[in-house]
Amino acid sequence: MASQAHKINGVSLTAMVVTTAIGSGIFALSSDLAVAASPGAAMISWAIVGFGILMLASCLNNLLNKRSDLEGIFSYGKAGFGSFVGFISGWGYWMSAWLGNVAFATVFMSTLGYFFPVFQRGNSPISILVASVLAWSLTLLVNHGIESAALMNTIITVCKLIPILTFIIVAIILFNGHIFTAQFWGNFRGTFTLGAIAPQIRSSLMIMMWVFVGIEGATVLASRAKSRKIAGRSTLIGVSCLLLIYVLASILPYGYLSRAELVTMKQPAMVYIFEEMVGQWGGSFISIGLLISILGAWLSWTMLPAETLGMMAEQGLLPKRFAKKNKHGVPTLALMTTACMVQGFMIILIFAEKAYEFAYSLCTASIVVCYIIVAAYQIKYSWQNRSTKGNRLQMWIGIAALTFQLVGITLSGLQYLFICLVVYVPGIILYALTLKTNTGHYLNRLEWSASILIFSGAVITVAMMLMGRLSL
Repeated sequence: MASQAHKINGVSLTAMVVTTAIGSGIFALSSDLAVAASPGAAMISWAIVGFGILMLASCLNNLLNKRSDLEGIFSYGKAGFGSFVGFISGWGYWMSAWLGNVAFATVFMSTLGYFFPVFQRGNSPISILVASVLAWSLTLLVNHGIESAALMNTIITVCKLIPILTFIIVAIILFNGHIFTAQFWGNFRGTFTLGAIAPQIRSSLMIMMWVFVGIEGATVLASRAKSRKIAGRSTLIGVSCLLLIYVLASILPYGYLSRAELVTMKQPAMVYIFEEMVGQWGGSFISIGLLISILGAWLSWTMLPAETLGMMAEQGLLPKRFAKKNKHGVPTLALMTTACMVQGFMIILIFAEKAYEFAYSLCTASIVVCYIIVAAYQIKYSWQNRSTKGNRLQMWIGIAALTFQLVGITLSGLQYLFICLVVYVPGIILYALTLKTNTGHYLNRLEWSASILIFSGAVITVAMMLMGRLSL
């Protein structure tokens, strides 16, 4: 264990929480949210999502402290509900990690399109070709043990935060209350009606949940704090800071441009909104910062899904060969498998009407499975230890987090969850073969039942896609 002198203090940990979780989503947030909601509905949506994410962060932090013996977010599912649920959680987390890279690829190419118009459509064949070359280049770099060094992370953090904070400050200065309130509830009379607001909130949920993907990685950093008390406080403060940054970056533009103008902004919207605010240098300023930020995040998240497969193999949830490492300490098979999945979905994106939205929606849907299992384990663990002080409160926090995730995915992303079922099929086959090798038998009765449901859902999903009933 590291000495107390080398532990992280509260201010540094809070900063790490913020910079770890912020990805590319914030740069496209303004336009995506304007499509979904008016300013008033968006603010209500942020209140709902903010509460749900804080409850999830509390669950993750509580389990980190109470079950510090468990490694990997999927281990909560395995510890609480058995190996099959652990596999479901781990496979979902793996899917989310590499689907996030697909989203990185599309927004990277759209940003490059600011300088080279041929790339403005992030899922055009030429964009996908260049993005594929980048993805495989990063994969080969990671396979040779080249990971983001401390200096690189520092540079990336600065390039990520300075453009965002500059955008927020300028947006505050230029904020116009008349523009902001012109269609506050999304109707010409400016009146609140539940029938008009509810669909807007529903449409906002997936957009908002996407920008918090990765919050579990930020919570894991809390284990390096000087004390558990500092860890918990810093994690919750960090999540609150994230929420504030996201709210300001997405709501303030409603006070500079009309909702109709925001809706028609090219992606990533922050680039073009800032250009409107300060001139062409502003677009270049945001674009360069975003390109560097995405490359750094892309490099880090190229290794993350491979590590997840490797950890699952080590815990007996996948074949052992996925855990085998090369001389650089990298699980090559896991890395290359992930790279092939990224490549496959990049090609699929050519046929997607809204490529970036499709990629981040799949990413969010797949990780919500993990979050649901984490919240369920929080409830079970707290109930089992309810005689201990504080666990009854933690149980209710778990119930709140579980309810939010279930309602969120049901209202806004059920179709994306069905598409994810297709990717679960090969994973279940690998899990069953691993189980046969390790124990001499395949799935038990409950696991067979769950697998049949997943297989059936996957078949129905593919059939609906072929019939045009479920579009990309």
